[in-house]
Amino acid sequence: MTDLLETAIKHRRYLHQIPELSFNEFKTTAYIREQLDQLAVPYFTPLDTATVVFFEGTSDSKETIGFRADIDALPILEETDLPFASNHAGVMHACGHDGHTSILLTFAESLKHQSDAGQLKTNVLLIFQPSEESNAGADALINAFPFQDYSVSKIFGLHLGPDIPEGTLATKPRFLMASATEYRIRVKGLSAHVAQKNNGSSALGAVTQIATQLAQVQHYFLNGLNQNILHIGKLSAGEAINTVATEGYIEGTIRTYEPDDLEHIKVKMKDITKSADSLFGTTTELTVAKGYPAVNNSDSLIETVTESCDKSGLTLDLLTEPYLFGEDFSFYSSVAETNFAFLGARNEEKDYIYGLHTPRFNFDEKILVKGVQYYQSILETLGAI
Repeated sequence: MTDLLETAIKHRRYLHQIPELSFNEFKTTAYIREQLDQLAVPYFTPLDTATVVFFEGTSDSKETIGFRADIDALPILEETDLPFASNHAGVMHACGHDGHTSILLTFAESLKHQSDAGQLKTNVLLIFQPSEESNAGADALINAFPFQDYSVSKIFGLHLGPDIPEGTLATKPRFLMASATEYRIRVKGLSAHVAQKNNGSSALGAVTQIATQLAQVQHYFLNGLNQNILHIGKLSAGEAINTVATEGYIEGTIRTYEPDDLEHIKVKMKDITKSADSLFGTTTELTVAKGYPAVNNSDSLIETVTESCDKSGLTLDLLTEPYLFGEDFSFYSSVAETNFAFLGARNEEKDYIYGLHTPRFNFDEKILVKGVQYYQSILETLGAI
């Protein structure tokens, strides 16, 4: 365990000092590839900042088991006072991706030893993926790397969880996390002096109408048994105190689990913007991003997860309710059976209580070893070693 811990700490502390934003993880990627080179482990580079490692097993089976880590950071000014705090001003590993990457790098070293000793029976794919926080790096990687050529049957992923106690692995079958879809609404009106406001077309009036109606979508048009969020995060309109507003803007996010609900929300948003234009004489542009699908864990892998938790000394918490956070691990369900889980990082005695995406997020590095052991246990459970 000491060697695993030392290795994991070395990786984590180096990576924590060089956080980089989505699709700009060049120093991070260079470090990952340098470590793999030192291990004499070959790898693929399907994207500038994506690295994929393939270990070939000894059995005749072509099945491949995948493990994924995300490598990007967030535009957050760090406030941890750690001696290895971020050297990149205004950028921080505030979501634990330095931990995820360290787990996978440490796991790669263990796999190299097992592969050299002829102990690895099943093929293993390690996925160091960029841009989870924005721009759907998983989707880009799936389009760039031929997963189908490697018969990838299962892909596992971990995320540090500061609201989950240390020593606990939290997951659930089916929906674990929501889809995350951003939208933007731009309204153009016609200017007029307030004394002759009837000559104008009020973008402010349209924005107010749209915002009011968006708030009604959940109540009137969606199944009340399903959890959905249609959130307005920013709203603005107008230029001067005594003129009719010519510009209006709304942006926000949609969170759903059922794909049909998302499509229904999109239809209603189009209806609402058209109605506002008809009433106020404005011209509205609605843009809905592709977004991240919901994380939908495969029922077939829950038994494997349960047994692997027990083998690695973790306590399994099978959640009854999903999270409304988004996560682009969801895209991997298009190429394999998947399971995503949270590795508990909460320790109140050591003050590891701060949430994801906050400037004081931190964790006890010993839990990284538990992540490596959990991945190792998955291979044991599946008969891969």
